[in-house]
Amino acid sequence: MTQTISFTLNGEPMRLEVDGERLLLWVLRTDLGLTGTKYGCGENYCGACTVIVDNEAVRSCQFPVKGVEGKEVITIEGLSRGGKLHPLQEAFIEHEAFQCGFCTPGMILNAYSLLLKNPHPTRREIVESMDNNLCRCGSHDRIIRAIQTATGNPE
Repeated sequence: MTQTISFTLNGEPMRLEVDGERLLLWVLRTDLGLTGTKYGCGENYCGACTVIVDNEAVRSCQFPVKGVEGKEVITIEGLSRGGKLHPLQEAFIEHEAFQCGFCTPGMILNAYSLLLKNPHPTRREIVESMDNNLCRCGSHDRIIRAIQTATGNPE
């Protein structure tokens, strides 16, 4: 059933007429053209579809759009501000923390959520937080180093 969903998307007010059960992933990618959020497994396992909803990492492939009513949503497209990359994005580039890049938006947003809660995590806390985001290219060590660099605490 179509309903009006109002929320903030990447700092901008958004109002959509949409089936509230439609998955956030498809609203972002198909309806709004924000293709940085990736479809990976579709089963809530890989993390490629991660976005931020009210400062929490959320797997958008299993999250109905009605769940963002009145909330703030950040996608990878909204992480940079004024043409300047976020420090996490810069660190991922510096450490070449990607190969194919498919998992990278979800990795960065999951790390962003961690840093909102814990600006100076230990390596172990970073590893534990990132454990459920999968990278088939095997870039995990570089991803961890990039996150450590973004915290200002490279170990």
